[in-house]
This record gives sequence, structure tokens and C-alpha cells, in this order.
Amino acid sequence: MYSNENFINREISWLSFNERVLQEAEDPNTPLFERIRFIGIFSNNLDEFFRVRVATVRRMVDIGKDEENLLGNLTPPELHEKIQDIVSAQQEKVQQIFQDILVELNQNNIFIVSEKELNHRQGIFVKKYFYEQVLPNLVPIMLSKKNKFPYLRDRSVYLAVKLMKKADPSDFAYSLIRIPGRSVPRFLVLPKERKKTFVMFLDDVIRYCFDDLFFYFDYDLYKAYTIKITRDAELDIDDDISKSFIEKMYSSLKKRKKGKPVRLIFDREIHQDMLDFILKKMKLDNEENAVPGGRYHNHKDFMNFPEIGKKRHYYAKLPPFTHKDLPMHTSILRVLRKKDVMLHYPYQTFNHFIDFLREAAIDPLVKEIGITIYRVAPASRVVNAMLNAVRNGKTVTVVIELQARFDEEANIMWSNKLQEEGADVINGVPGMKVHSKLAWVKRQEEDGFRNYAYIGTGNFHEGTAKVYADDGLLTADPRLADEVEKVFGFFKQNYKHHNYKHLVVSPFFMRDIFSEHIEHEIELAKAGEKAWMILKMNSLIDPGMMKQLYRAAKAGVKIELIVRGIFGLQLDKKKFRENITAVSIVDKYLEHSRIFLFGNGGDEKMYISSADWMPRNLNRRTEVACPIYDEGIRDELKEMLKIQLRDNTKARILDPELQNNYNKNNMDATYRAQEDYYKYIKHKHHIIMKIYHNPRCAKSRAGLKYLEEKGYDLEIVKYLNDGLSENELKEVIAKTGKNPVELVRTQEKEYKENYKGKELSDDEWIKALVENPRLLQRPIVVNGNKAILANPPEKVEEII
Repeated sequence: MYSNENFINREISWLSFNERVLQEAEDPNTPLFERIRFIGIFSNNLDEFFRVRVATVRRMVDIGKDEENLLGNLTPPELHEKIQDIVSAQQEKVQQIFQDILVELNQNNIFIVSEKELNHRQGIFVKKYFYEQVLPNLVPIMLSKKNKFPYLRDRSVYLAVKLMKKADPSDFAYSLIRIPGRSVPRFLVLPKERKKTFVMFLDDVIRYCFDDLFFYFDYDLYKAYTIKITRDAELDIDDDISKSFIEKMYSSLKKRKKGKPVRLIFDREIHQDMLDFILKKMKLDNEENAVPGGRYHNHKDFMNFPEIGKKRHYYAKLPPFTHKDLPMHTSILRVLRKKDVMLHYPYQTFNHFIDFLREAAIDPLVKEIGITIYRVAPASRVVNAMLNAVRNGKTVTVVIELQARFDEEANIMWSNKLQEEGADVINGVPGMKVHSKLAWVKRQEEDGFRNYAYIGTGNFHEGTAKVYADDGLLTADPRLADEVEKVFGFFKQNYKHHNYKHLVVSPFFMRDIFSEHIEHEIELAKAGEKAWMILKMNSLIDPGMMKQLYRAAKAGVKIELIVRGIFGLQLDKKKFRENITAVSIVDKYLEHSRIFLFGNGGDEKMYISSADWMPRNLNRRTEVACPIYDEGIRDELKEMLKIQLRDNTKARILDPELQNNYNKNNMDATYRAQEDYYKYIKHKHHIIMKIYHNPRCAKSRAGLKYLEEKGYDLEIVKYLNDGLSENELKEVIAKTGKNPVELVRTQEKEYKENYKGKELSDDEWIKALVENPRLLQRPIVVNGNKAILANPPEKVEEII
């Protein structure tokens, strides 16, 4: 144990992060239905925490030693007890938040009703729904002392039912019913009544219909209580050398489904005799494993609560937009031969990456494509693009990480599908996880092969790209793209290790290179020079890196940290507080990008990375950090860091007491990082073309058609109908760089009769064009501070 070090324990810090998620559910400024969603996120996070982290702590308690070098001065039993205390307090808090939300829902004429609150008409509707949609998915299990207790699925909710006779309560039976998790929605919206909307839990739909479910038996009284089991999610991979790795994964996944129970949550109103029966049958210790809860479990389902609210009940939509350099019908590879392109999700569309793969798949000069897969969407367009590349005769290499937690089965399925199609599938690297986010394209060009690459911070998952804040670099810079080819060379032949002059690759060089950057800042500080760094990541818990940051702070290096999740630094000493500031941003999108910026004596060094500063990322995973060489892209990312550091709406201060106080600096104005950065990037990259259009003119129609086919957002000014002001026309003509007379249609009758041969000043021509707009040449297209006469339409490209 690092008991003599000044660190915050990983598990305790993670619980503090989940407390920040809960703050979003509690915050009255968060839109009502988003508060409901955050309760779902909080619950889903906690489930995974118990399946993975608490299960690990329990194993340490059972074997009586610390297997993981726990940070902080806690033994495994002490840590386990502290976790239980914190979780218990959070569970009470979330129940109170939920009650407050119910009150607010009622104020908005939305009511969550139980089976006891239905009127006759609603009852008929529920019975019909039960017969048609729910009953086919239910199979009650009758329990007895003699029979073996059934296996309870991990994270599924069950109704524990006590069947009784009113006339003879001593005559009873027990039953378990698994509430369907996928085949039937968790919530049922009932028909509206007098502008009131009613919602019912699926649990209560089943409760309402017990008579229809248990009509076989001679019981007339039912008491039902929800229970939920959480199991250890650790994979125990077989070491049988006669089995393939996929066979071993299949086997271990089956074992996981029957993993050791970590936690049983039960309705605190459950009859004691029934609880005792279940605990005894499951061989669970009542105090350590069984936790009393409310009437409903699996609050994670609130992430998919019915969208029955009004517009004000949700976050304002921030639709993803296209990058200005990648309009429709643009060859991305051609663009990359001229410049790098950085994509910022979810602000910009993930479709650009799909287009990159699609173009590579059909380009006859592309010979080979490679990609790393950690998590992908269920109907992945990314994988579909790779399958099409194989069908088009490309050599396709797909590195699939089969040990991506909770995505193992999906990745095995994709692995088999790709192999069947003919792709070269590499199922990870022995002894380490492949967590890097890389795509690589090799193309035959005039002077030989050229490499193109994508290097990112997040998964190739079109679903999470809508809610995770990530960054990805598209590049043909040989300094970077050629080294991405080397990384794929390592994947193909693990015994070959390469030297990298630009990419920072773990587990080989990443720790050393970032350590060298920190040491350089320390040297600068000791020499009295300006020394600083800004580090953005999801988790900071690696002891070695944290010790270095302590040393840097003591030496006078100014360190600004943006850490969304786990944070191990204990900033309780004056020197640390003076030189280290740390914030965490929890908002509508999940902050997921990693960006590292070092002052470097004025020659700033910046990287994006797939890796956090955790032992697993630096020691046991293949990760890639990429230097940012393009000055414009570096400015974009630097602006992101500045915007996040001044956030005073959703940023929390990471302090030693884990209070999660909001950052209230810079209160001269309201700053909200995610919305502010969306506006910044949209202003910089989103193109809205304004076209001065005459629908009766063939040239103007051709110009409009060209812009529409390019996919630009358009503002169409029908100036013959709407007219033009002198100021507006003067501004537009100035943007073209021409004199007004150069934009006059000299073939018009009006010109020949009234203006031909006359010497007019610029202002006089402006006035003449405003009075006679037919004289204005068309179409004129405006993009920001530039404008052009788009005749022919392709002239538009000059102002993009």
C-alpha cells in the first residue's frame, strides 16, 4: 500500500465523481427530463462500479491482502466499509431527489401511477397491454425449500411475490418473476386524460395483472417486492493452450454470467420471512451483501424515460454540423493531402469519419486499410465500411480488442463476421489491451505509397459520438501517418518493436516521454523561467505521474488540471494549492478527450491521447498520443482548454474534502464550457452560404443547385422581391473586392437606355442598383467576409 503517500483512494474518488453526476439530477437549473436521465446515469454507473471495482475489493477482503496497491491509508476491509457507507448515503439522496422530481412532474401534469391508482378506463388499457405485450415474456418460477434456487441474472430486476389466501394467511407460496429488460419497455405511457399524462412502471403493470398470471393457483392475495442482484464481472480466462483465444473468451463470458453475487438490493418493505428465505437460498450474508432499497430498482432505465415532456424540459439541441473543409461530395483524401483536419465530437458530425472509410473502401488506388476496434455501435457503419472494403478487394486489417469490458460478446461477433468476409482480424495483443483509436489507409500515388491516418481520443462508435466529447485528427502528414503504419506493423508482428519519433506509444514510451516533459518544466521553474502545463483527462490516478506533479508543484510549476472522473491528488498542502488547480466538468455531454499541453519554454508541446494517466493505460495497454503540429488545430484545442478552465456553471473544484463545490470564479459573466465551445467551433467551421438569387435566372438557379448539392446550409435572398438597402449592397460588393460597375448587367434594357456611356461614382452606382435590382449580376454568394459572383457556379470554391 502507498499508505505513506498523499493520495486519494481510487474508489472513493470515483464515488465522488458519481456524486457530481447526482448533482446534475439534483440541480433545479437542469431541465426536468434531463434530471430524470441523470438519475439513470448515476444508477448505471453505480451498477458497473459494483460489478468491477467493489467485486475487486471484496476479493481482496476475502484473501486478506491488498492485490492492487490501494492508494490512501485504507486496508481492504476499511475501504469496503467506507464504500458501503458512501453508497448508502448516496442511495438515500437519490431517493429524495426522485421524490422532488415526482412533485415537479405533477406540477407539469405528468403523473407516475402505481397499480393501485388506476381508474376503470386505465385498467382496461393496462390489461390489454399486459396480454398483448407483457405476458408472452413472463415465466413465473415457483420457489420451494426442496427445489434448487433459480439462477438470478446479473442486473435484472425480479418481483419476489408472496402468494397468500385471505382466509388462511398461513397457506402461502413464493414466486419469482423476472421483469423483461429488452423485449418490453420499462415504462408504459397511458392515454391522456384532461391534459394529464400518466406513466406506469412495467413492474406495476405486472402487479396489476397477478390474477391473470397466477390463476392456476388457489390464492387471492399477492404481495410483491423488487429485488436485483449484481454479480462480479471479472473474467477468469482459461489457460488451456489447446483452445483458441475466442473459445476461452466464450467460456469465461459464460462463467461471468454466473459470477459471485456482490450486492443484492431489495425493497425494504419485503416480508422478513421471504427475505430470509432468499438470502439463505443464495448463501448471502445479510449485512455485507444485502442492501435495503426502494420500491423500484434499475433506475438506469430512467436513461430511456419516455419523451413526453415539453421543449423546456430538455436541453436545447446542439445539432452536429459539418467541418468547413469537408462539404458534401468532397474527397477527404484530397483535402488531407493539403492539410490536417481535426474533428470535435459531438459538435461536428461523426459522418466525416464514416465518409473517410467509405472513400478508402472504393478508391481503386487504396491498397490497404487498418483500424482498431474497442467499442462499436450495435449496427456499426464503421464495421460495415470495413466489410465493403474487403469486398472491394482491399487488404483489411482489423484489430479487435476482445477484452473490452462488457463489449466482449459483441466484439467476438464482429470478429467472426469480419473473418468470414476475408478481413485479417487480430484479436488483441497478448498480455495487453489495445485501447488506441487508430485508422490507417495506404494508397498508391505517383511517387509511391502514401499513408493517411485517423488518430483519436474516443471509440469508433456513431452512438457515443453524439454524447461523448472527443477529438480525432485526420492527417496525411508523413511524420504521423507513417508511424501509424508502424503501430499496425506491431499489431501484425508483436515481436517487432519500432522507434517512434513523433507518436507517443504505450506501454513502451508514453510514461517516459510525459515524465520528461514534466521534468523539463521543473527545470525551467528552478531556473526562474515561466513553467506551466494544462492537462485534460478522464482519470488521474497513476502514483508515479502524481508524484511527479507534486514535485513540479513544489518547484513552482503552474499546473491546471481538468479531470472528469477519478482524481488521486490530495491538494491539502499550501504549495500544492498555490500551484495546482483542478476542476471536473459534468454536463450534458460526457467529457472524454485527453489533451496535454506543456509550456516548454515558449515552444509549446500539445498532444491528444487515447490514454488517461492510470497504471493500466501506461503499463498494460497499447495507447497512442499524437503531437499536434498544425498551428490552427493547436489554437482550437487551446481555446477548448481556456473555455473549460473558465467554466463557472458546470465545473466543480476538486478539493481534498471531495465537496464538489461549483467553480464560481469569473462571475462577471456566465460561462458554460460545452455550449461555449460549440459556438466557438460552429463560428469557425460551420459555413452558411448567403446567395442573392433570382429564381427566373438560369445562371442563378445553377448556382443555387450547386450549393445545395454541396450540402451547405443556405440563406436565400430573393432580392427582386425583398429589395436591397444601400448599406447591405455596399457591404456585399466590398466583400467581392470589385467596383460596383463591374457587377452591373450591361445587357439589360434599363442599362442601355439610362446608364450606358455615363460616368458614375461608386455611390451613384450603388444607388442605381438599389433602385433597379435587375441590373445586379447574379448570383452573388457570400461566405462570411468573402463574396463572389458565382458564374460559373464552381467560382464558389474560391471563397471557401
